[in-house]
Amino acid sequence: MDRAGNLQSTSGNGDSGSKGADPPPGPPLQRHAGGRVDLDSVPDVIQWFLDFDQRVAIIKHPNVEEVFQWKQEQSRASGETVFDFKQAQDRLAIGIIQALAEHNSERALHSWISQLLNALDSATKANEAAAETYKLDLAAGGSVVKEADKIPSARGRREFLINCWLESLCTAEARVLGWLYKEFYGHAFAP
Repeated sequence: MDRAGNLQSTSGNGDSGSKGADPPPGPPLQRHAGGRVDLDSVPDVIQWFLDFDQRVAIIKHPNVEEVFQWKQEQSRASGETVFDFKQAQDRLAIGIIQALAEHNSERALHSWISQLLNALDSATKANEAAAETYKLDLAAGGSVVKEADKIPSARGRREFLINCWLESLCTAEARVLGWLYKEFYGHAFAP
């Protein structure tokens, strides 16, 4: 699972992801005649990141998908009201669009991205500690859910897997929202 939360703008300069060919010059964010961002083009921006940015495309990795499906099932089993998403990338896209709708000023979006980065940092540290304590082999590329079985307590396994999901989700969401922040407000996000 990728631990980088870097918010640099992606311009197709070596940060290409899953397609293999040279990516297009950048995400296809459209603008109205007056220069205002056309929010209807945000889904195309999200898709561009899913196709060409490795830190966002991680959300499509089978191990991340497995953890996401585990998380949905756990939420349902504990009685939480859960909107069933078919895939993790669908959850990411809806989360980004909701974040933009709910945090529609520079200050609010800045605060939200900061919260994402704080959650990412906490999840990363917790996962590193769990991996060290329980000798989890996360680099082997196998099932993270099966690897979590090495954690003796159900609560510990649950916290670890939720943190795995948060690590992937927050990385991807912060990456896309950081890029959009720069496009909306004319300067890069700075924590």
